[in-house]
Amino acid sequence: MRFNSVTSAVALAAAAVQARELPKDEARATEELYDSGVIHDKIMSMKIAHWEAEEAVGLMNSSQWPRLGYTKCVNGYAEAIQDSPLHKFRCKNMDLYDFINHATLGSPNTDYRGKSGSSSWGWTDPDSGREFIVSGMFDGCAFIEILPEGKMLNLGFLPTYSPVGDRAYWHEIRPYQHYMLIGSELEGHGVQIFDMKKLLDIEPAAAPVLFTNEDDLTGHFIESLPLGRSHNVVVNEEAKYAVAVGVQPRNEGCMGGLHFYGLEDPSNPVFLGCDGQDGYVHDAQCVIYRGPDAKYNGRDICYGYNEDTLTIYDVSDKKNSKIISRTSYEGATFTHQGWVNDLNWQEWLFMDDEYDEDDLAGPAADGYPVTYIWDIRSLEAPRQTGIFKGTVKGIDHNQYVVGDLLFQSNYGAGVRVWDISSVPEDPTGNSVCEIAYFDIYPEDDSLPGGGAIQFSGSWSSYAYFKSGFIFVNTIERGGYLVKMTKREECKPKSCSADNCLRALRASSVPGRLEESQEFCGEFTKTFVADVAVVPQYAAEACPTNVISRVSSACSCLPTPTA
Repeated sequence: MRFNSVTSAVALAAAAVQARELPKDEARATEELYDSGVIHDKIMSMKIAHWEAEEAVGLMNSSQWPRLGYTKCVNGYAEAIQDSPLHKFRCKNMDLYDFINHATLGSPNTDYRGKSGSSSWGWTDPDSGREFIVSGMFDGCAFIEILPEGKMLNLGFLPTYSPVGDRAYWHEIRPYQHYMLIGSELEGHGVQIFDMKKLLDIEPAAAPVLFTNEDDLTGHFIESLPLGRSHNVVVNEEAKYAVAVGVQPRNEGCMGGLHFYGLEDPSNPVFLGCDGQDGYVHDAQCVIYRGPDAKYNGRDICYGYNEDTLTIYDVSDKKNSKIISRTSYEGATFTHQGWVNDLNWQEWLFMDDEYDEDDLAGPAADGYPVTYIWDIRSLEAPRQTGIFKGTVKGIDHNQYVVGDLLFQSNYGAGVRVWDISSVPEDPTGNSVCEIAYFDIYPEDDSLPGGGAIQFSGSWSSYAYFKSGFIFVNTIERGGYLVKMTKREECKPKSCSADNCLRALRASSVPGRLEESQEFCGEFTKTFVADVAVVPQYAAEACPTNVISRVSSACSCLPTPTA
């Protein structure tokens, strides 16, 4: 991605900074990693190798996982099958209602290798209130109704548009009115457009129905996609268009950037133009801007997650879109996905980097998932003001804002729910708290840090249903239906005398308290996420989730006297 210096970026000095947005390393971007696609290809290859290794030992054989019913979360666990460790799920304020494996949901025309999961999205029929899920799988998409009692009804399956191959793991789904748009990394796949109203008249006794691409698609888009593949699809429903992103090859045409197509007539999507100015776009959110930056009110804005930057576009003219800003950040390894706080007043943005935990980069140096907080009140000069970190080791993946809650799908850590209501008053992220979770991958629970840094477990979740049901699509097992039991308030941070705090105020070391007070004064002044600036004595005493633990310990030190 091509990049000019960010005007608001500042050099890091000791441990005190105003924010952590940074200009990116041009040489590293253009010559070594990003523009060439080296990093993306490496991550894709890592994932495929990992999933094929799981397949080789039978972990992708989802038929081994039985249907599960309602299971209450009790004392931190939902034990769906008694005395079965692989059916004992860590949880908080969230109950299990149903589980169906991929083998049951998948096409009858493939073996179990085709029964892995990916993206998902939901649709509610506005007339009846009935709720439906589209669940991405290796060889297509399953259609599921969420019944009022919290059971899932398998209604049908739409096969992939082109023959399956190792890129079939990726199916991404987004809504437009009563349609679902389905893209894939498969060559020749394009974007399928399916009318969800087809599900309304399916009788349970006749389900599941096997749909066909020849008879059941409303439309299909492949124009402008050189190989017919994309990594993701994005929809601006208000402006009636969609975007294919992550288009390959990335060295032709629009360089893997934004490919716009109009949806005025979903049966005949029309290519509107493309933007390759910043090269490859992995994911994006495109919306009509409403917010404090008056210059852009009413403009069509895309927030692009472009491997090593947050890139903000004005795409009001699809044939002549403009880049408003391109901003990197500390720990940038693979900028993956994000979401704004409120479509009606866009001030904050929450973003994940998919490779920083694996690479142990920046604030993820200790292996705990990092969510980056961006102040986007100026689209021309966004500021990366803070972070918050997961409570178990792992990799964060996809996240969406529902009200003042953030729902994340974090691979082996499952679905995690964060209260982000404090961010306008405390943009450092120190006051954000995790209020609920359901860990769908017990296999890694006993590891140090409570999880593994690997691409296993949950891929996506959908939490926008009025009923409160949350669908979680996993890679290996199948689809889970869970529901929060209560909304817990964030508690004030308490001071417990653990080894971390003891190390900072150790009376046995002359001058240690004063040294810690001096360090903490700078460390907590605004926002610091660099593990390297933590003194060795503190890092050794706080070996897990270093930034979060040191920040908490710093807040518990007595105020220095003059």
